[in-house]
Amino acid sequence: MRSYLEFEKPIAELEGKIDDLRALSGDEQINVGEELNRLESKTEKLLAETYANLSRWQKTLVARHAARPHFSDLVDQLMTDFTPLAGDRSFGEDSAIIGGPASFRGRSVMVMGHEKGSDTQSRVAHNFGMARPEGYRKAIRLVEMADKFGLPIVTLVDTAGAYPGLGAEERGQAEAIASSTASFLDAGVPVVAAIVGEGGSGGAVALAAADRVLMFEHSVYSVISPEGCASILWKDDAGGGKAAEAAEAMKISAQDLKELGVIDTIVEEPVGGAHRAPRAAIEALGDAIESAIEELGEMDAHDRRMARRQKFLDIGRKGL
Repeated sequence: MRSYLEFEKPIAELEGKIDDLRALSGDEQINVGEELNRLESKTEKLLAETYANLSRWQKTLVARHAARPHFSDLVDQLMTDFTPLAGDRSFGEDSAIIGGPASFRGRSVMVMGHEKGSDTQSRVAHNFGMARPEGYRKAIRLVEMADKFGLPIVTLVDTAGAYPGLGAEERGQAEAIASSTASFLDAGVPVVAAIVGEGGSGGAVALAAADRVLMFEHSVYSVISPEGCASILWKDDAGGGKAAEAAEAMKISAQDLKELGVIDTIVEEPVGGAHRAPRAAIEALGDAIESAIEELGEMDAHDRRMARRQKFLDIGRKGL
């Protein structure tokens, strides 16, 4: 059964009527074809209008949709021969970040990203995509391996942020995030990052310090969640509605971030979001990743590294 967001209620009502009419279409005495066509046309138009005018908060809700493609879905469709590698060789394994070598459209790559899980059991197993220090140290190990074997790096970012628990802080969460970010900036191979859902805080940046940062049309990317911002600025801990205001102020949409120079490419989603047509959305993302890798492959390692560093130094300086 399809899950609808709050702002999609009018769409849900129309699609409910369509389902009812389709159930009646088997009765030869009832001709519902004309009405069915009318409702389907009305639904398509409403869906297109709704998704063409989403607020930043509504985009946040879409980015968090449970049916949105996750890391495992993306890898299953885009990659072959994926071999996940475990452990940071220091403390242990972290299931929030998964990665390893794979084949992508005829070339070997190192792919890694956040896995949120698709049901209650898997979400708990993957800690809802919130990595601990060992997850970021595993990412560093994979970057070093990719550099050694000359494998382009592809990262798929989808996290509310790094795990803020006591154990994670005791094991050096901040240092692990900073070291992961530095390792990506220092990599000699092409690095392509894609924000496919939420890009939250340093937990996202640690895997997104890339030559090219791609972003799904209805994903979000920010230094803090709208709820976290509202809690800090307005002490809005009880769901007082300030999160939507915070989302607007922070400019967290792909369109905002492209204009600010934080990301490089917006990957269009099917009408109604990636959760409505995941295969088409994933294929479009694959095309964008392939194009970015081919472009970056024409540069030598030194020039690529210097351009990557300058890209991040230039963020926020536009117009100065």
